[in-house]
Amino acid sequence: MSLKIHQVDAFTSEPFKGNPAAVCLLEGPRDERWMQKVAREMNLPETAFLTPSGDGFRLRWFAPKGEVDLCGHATLASAHVLWEEGILKPFEAARFATKSGPLYAEKKSNLIEMDFPAEPEKAVECSPPMLEAALGARLEYVGENRFDLLVELDSEETLRMLRPKFNLMKKLPVRGVIATSASDTPEYDFVSRFFAPALGVDEDPVTGSAHCCLGPHWAEKLGKNELVAYQASERGGIVRVRVGEDGRRVKLGGEAVTVLKGELVEG
Repeated sequence: MSLKIHQVDAFTSEPFKGNPAAVCLLEGPRDERWMQKVAREMNLPETAFLTPSGDGFRLRWFAPKGEVDLCGHATLASAHVLWEEGILKPFEAARFATKSGPLYAEKKSNLIEMDFPAEPEKAVECSPPMLEAALGARLEYVGENRFDLLVELDSEETLRMLRPKFNLMKKLPVRGVIATSASDTPEYDFVSRFFAPALGVDEDPVTGSAHCCLGPHWAEKLGKNELVAYQASERGGIVRVRVGEDGRRVKLGGEAVTVLKGELVEG
């Protein structure tokens, strides 16, 4: 028996940039231990598993070391595969049932726009002592949501120069650390990096779910609900963010490109 599997670079229009995700198309539910083994074998930041369900799909995401509750780039990759393979027509919305509730994606020319829950942070009165040591930089602001710590730095230069101590960061009781600053160029409103060594991903190339927090944070600071963000990893990627007027939803837009198609052979 074999299953179709695709590797897609998300939040980019160029192969080998953005964030890579594997997308595995299933005919029915599979054991989560098997899905975790597949994710470990693929060894990408995320592997997405799609199962038909009602008028949409059940979607689960696995990093090499565990399942995650919300993932933007693998959702973008999944929607891209559904349209590219003709499973959905271009005018049809992609509907996903996930651990973070219902998620939606629409195709808008070359752009895919996803409807996600906002995940705003709250300021932390006393940040974890090892956080500043792990980042090796002075922290202008520290906040926390249900997933991550958000750290604002004084400049894009400081952000780009970070060389985190991942052995310290692994000890933090969070999924990951979002580092961000205002952009030095008018092309982007803000820049960021994301670190999740506890999940087996020291630095994630482009993190959609982090922008569910970054979007509301910078929308409030800059007084605008439509923003263009750049994640300044080695691969790099662009995320277009629209924060809903009620602050409860965030729309994340990006492009995607397939770089590999194959079959997962089960022995």
